[in-house]
Amino acid sequence: MAKHVVSQRIYLLIFVTLLLLTLVTVDVAFYNFGLLNIYIALTIAIIKATLVVLYFMHLRYSEHLNMVFVGAGLFWLIIMIALTASDVLTRDWEPNPQGWASLILLLR
Repeated sequence: MAKHVVSQRIYLLIFVTLLLLTLVTVDVAFYNFGLLNIYIALTIAIIKATLVVLYFMHLRYSEHLNMVFVGAGLFWLIIMIALTASDVLTRDWEPNPQGWASLILLLR
């Protein structure tokens, strides 16, 4: 395996990008976009994680087999999230449990 040398300029550029995205995440948290808040935060987090995996973990310059294993890991993560979501979303939940108030009403 040939060793690939990444210039410090690239590392510095990625570092500054990660810092800016962190500041954007903090800034967006102070605004109320309703349901979009979680999607905006997740999108920024995915972008940051992708940059870290590609450059700081050297996946961009590694062999294609490593990318296959990362893809398989992400596919497995999606399967686990889908199975967990199908379990949680199909249960008969009470979204706001009554807690002690319902017990007190029963005892009266």
